[in-house]
Amino acid sequence: MQDNRIAATMRVKQRTFAAAITLSLGLATTAHADDEARWRSEAQAVTITRDDWGIAHVHGKTDADAVFGMAYAQAEDDFNRVETNYLNSLGRLAEAEGESAIWSDLRQKLFIDPAELQRQYAKSPAWLQALMNAWADGLNDYLAKHPQVHPRVIQHFEPWMALSFSEGSIGGDIERVSIKELQAFYGHDGEAVAIVETPSSWAEPSGSNGIAIAPKLTTNGHALLLINPHTSFYFRSELQMSSDAGLDAYGAVTWGQFFIYQGFNPHIGWMHTSTTADAVDEFAETIVHKDNKLFYRYGSELRPVSTRRITVPYRKTDGSIAERTFTAYFTHHGPIVREKDGKWIAIALMNKPLEALEQSWLRTKATDYAGYMKVAELQANSSNNTIFADDKGEIAYLHPQFIPKRNDRFDYTKPVDGSDPATDWKGLHALNELPHLLNPANGWIMNTNDWPYSAAGPYSPKRENYPRYMDTVGENPRGVHATMLLTGKQGFTMESLISTAFDSYLPEFARQLPILVHDYDALPASDPLKQKLAGQIAMLRNWDYRWGIASMPTTLAVFWGDILWDKMDKADNAEGLSMYDRMAEKAGAKARLEALVEASDRLQKDFGSWGTPWGEVNRFQRLTSDIVQPFNDSKPSIPVPFTSSRWGSLASFGAHRWPGTKRYYGTSGNSFVAVVEFGDKVHARAITAGGESGHTDSPHFKDEAERYTTGNLRQVYFWPEELKGHVEQVYHPGM
Repeated sequence: MQDNRIAATMRVKQRTFAAAITLSLGLATTAHADDEARWRSEAQAVTITRDDWGIAHVHGKTDADAVFGMAYAQAEDDFNRVETNYLNSLGRLAEAEGESAIWSDLRQKLFIDPAELQRQYAKSPAWLQALMNAWADGLNDYLAKHPQVHPRVIQHFEPWMALSFSEGSIGGDIERVSIKELQAFYGHDGEAVAIVETPSSWAEPSGSNGIAIAPKLTTNGHALLLINPHTSFYFRSELQMSSDAGLDAYGAVTWGQFFIYQGFNPHIGWMHTSTTADAVDEFAETIVHKDNKLFYRYGSELRPVSTRRITVPYRKTDGSIAERTFTAYFTHHGPIVREKDGKWIAIALMNKPLEALEQSWLRTKATDYAGYMKVAELQANSSNNTIFADDKGEIAYLHPQFIPKRNDRFDYTKPVDGSDPATDWKGLHALNELPHLLNPANGWIMNTNDWPYSAAGPYSPKRENYPRYMDTVGENPRGVHATMLLTGKQGFTMESLISTAFDSYLPEFARQLPILVHDYDALPASDPLKQKLAGQIAMLRNWDYRWGIASMPTTLAVFWGDILWDKMDKADNAEGLSMYDRMAEKAGAKARLEALVEASDRLQKDFGSWGTPWGEVNRFQRLTSDIVQPFNDSKPSIPVPFTSSRWGSLASFGAHRWPGTKRYYGTSGNSFVAVVEFGDKVHARAITAGGESGHTDSPHFKDEAERYTTGNLRQVYFWPEELKGHVEQVYHPGM
């Protein structure tokens, strides 16, 4: 072990020196004999075992070896998604996709500076440098051994690049910045690029479900954990990585990252749900022009606005590379991202790539709650709540650890006055100042991207004990649904927790539809709608509010709800009500009934009847390896019984019509589902949307699709004895 540590340290020093030379020259390295010899040595220390679902079980002598192998395995499965994630995180997407991506690249470059990431890499601890080096080596070795694979932009991966993408959540904090408004502010020096607005009914609520069950509520006396991220499909791979140094983690890995983002090890499990806490704030800056310079007011002083020149290369239609250069503006609050009411708006958010990468890795090696909390002290998680369970029977809820202290008299859901020092962040809240749960008396904890104040029923944190900015949304229909299913229940097993995760009740329709039925009943007998909508209302009046493939009321309700949602999204919301309250309280009978007419007419036109089974409309289809999938009604697809999470379905399928289609095809929602039992030995069942491979010619391109649509989770082969008899291939990377 001592020899291994010395060798690893020497490799770090050698690569750091080589990287410094490369960076000083500003050149991308190519594979030389010494690189190939190092990769060959690393590959020999790694074994990849592919099971009969194509899932990689990667084992290395050291943690770095395991990282090398998992990076290689991810590249084998879908190199395009690996590279694309780094084109996004490094602000280089326009080099592949052209001028339309300039603004997303500029947004990224406001926060991500390669020179700064290189400095962070240089000062990172040796163990983390070893992991970053191995990650880059694994990807570069893959490219060297697969010359038929042509990267769109990144021909060679540098270790420091891993720091650009150090948190695994979908849609990180940076994506809070509106591209449209960023373009409006910085785009005056060039031709505007059209941005297509997405209809609101097509926008699936982002987020996830996490549930932890204490041993006292389970049949076997073991803690249970539901891991159910709702992301765009194929956003993460599923794999296991282990080493002789004690690493052994399984779960969902965001393409291109080298840590298990949502998963478990032999002792603990962790599920991240996108938070509704406020950790990103806007400051309205008062700009003053003086002596041909820019200043901003801060208290009684004028401070200079700092600037940085940012160059964004982009691919022209003829394939050549051109550049746009921008002067970006900054105050001490952060970069200027838009203008509103004559003020420049600066945005403040977490930018701790080194600590975030450390935290993301180290928590996968924690063995109990105390160890997990020790890692949380890095305070580099801003975007996720965490549901935790372990083999000691402990369950917990963690709020994001990066929560700035603020003066609660200000409303930080809107831009605050940047000239008032009282609005500034005052450091971070200590962990013991955050909403938190450990082993509540009710025996369960859940989060569905809603507030923490219903996470454990009556044993939840109390809202009045915390600042307003600890939550910005409140309850949501999935939270109502989960609370209903968990309250007063016991005798949980893995199977019953899976059934809970796929319960078909839609609580938001149970709220909204009786109002619609009352609207109809109140119509005078002479109203033409009385006859036109008689059948539809009769169907909805007698519905049990449960989705299903054969359910006609589900189809009619979803079409009605989506249409009314769009109408209310365009209406004035001076009261600041939730969309659900607006539909129920502000829409009015006329709008609700007209939405039902429109829904009926659309179904009649597209499917021949307003009474159409949900499975005829709602479909899963995977035709190509493209990141943006095409859809075609004439091609094979599979019916999906569950709906958008918008209506309170825990199992989420975000689907809508696409250009040229009448059917709804899903692109987000349930992307990975796992249920884990922490007994003497951990056991799990799981399912991934479609399949593990991104290659259309692979048997694992969509071999999980049928199971996915029915919630039929397969066994996870975590232990060697579970893997026995289910092995397709065993190999060293590239050998």
